[in-house]
Formats: sequence, structure tokens, C-alpha cells
Amino acid sequence: MITRYYRELLNFCLRKVKDRDTAADLAQESCARVLAMQQAGQAVLEPRALLRQVALNAKIDMDRRAEVRQHDNIDELDEAVLPTQPQHLQPEEIYASSQAAEAYLKAIEALPTRCREAFCLYAFDELPNKEIAQRMGISLSMVNQYISRGKLACAACQQPQKGSHAKE
Repeated sequence: MITRYYRELLNFCLRKVKDRDTAADLAQESCARVLAMQQAGQAVLEPRALLRQVALNAKIDMDRRAEVRQHDNIDELDEAVLPTQPQHLQPEEIYASSQAAEAYLKAIEALPTRCREAFCLYAFDELPNKEIAQRMGISLSMVNQYISRGKLACAACQQPQKGSHAKE
């Protein structure tokens, strides 16, 4: 039933887009959409009018997609207008972060075993000091000393980091 309107639809689309290939794409898309509507059980009382309306909607969709795809050649853009990565994703920052993390890990690994265990439970497992004392079977004041020692070791790692940023 729809196929008898194809030639008329194609000419309608050609008047709208002024390009034979694009008009053919629009006509085909329109027919496919209307056939899908019929197969879904929708009654098509005015196929000619429906095909034209669907073609207009398809053209609007096509124009929107073209507008989204329209962009400048990135190689021709001025570097000042190019999008940049956030500072924390810049290669220098990533390298500095990995160096800092490595320094912290070395400092923590250099702590005595029981001190390192208490500090890791505090810093990484986020356990309260009382629970750390109970788990390790030591006094609360000993836990506080271990945690302080771990914090001092990590703070010592920050001093060289701050100094390297000041030189830049």
C-alpha cells in the first residue's frame, strides 16, 4: 500500500533537501518507519500524509545529527582554545603523585612491624584507636604512639614534595 506513494514521497523529499541521495535516504527511512507502525498494529488512515509527516520528522532528526557532528578540525584550532585535561590528569602530576605514593609506602614499610600494623589499621582500615588496641592486645597509649610515629613518617615524605613544587 505504501509503495504506491514512494515516487511522490521521493520528489517531496528532494524538494526539501535538494540532494538526490539524501532524499532517497529520507524516503526509505520514512517508509521503514511507517511500515514498522503498521506492523505494530497502528492503523494508517492517510498513508500519503503520514509518509510526508514522517519524512519531515526524519529530516529534522537528520539536521540535528548533522549539527551535533559539525565541529572544527582540531589540528587547525589555536592551542589556547583546545580543551585541556584537569591538572590532576597531566603527565607531570600523575608522575608526581605516583612518586609521592611510592615515598609514603616506603615510609610505612620502614616502620617497625607492630607500629606499621597499628598505623595501617588506623589509616587504611579506619579503625578507632580503641579497637586497634583490642585487636593487637596493646594499650591505648601504645596505639597512640604507633599512630603518631606513622603520621610523622608520612609527614616527612611531604616535605620534599612541597620543596619540589616551590622550585617550579
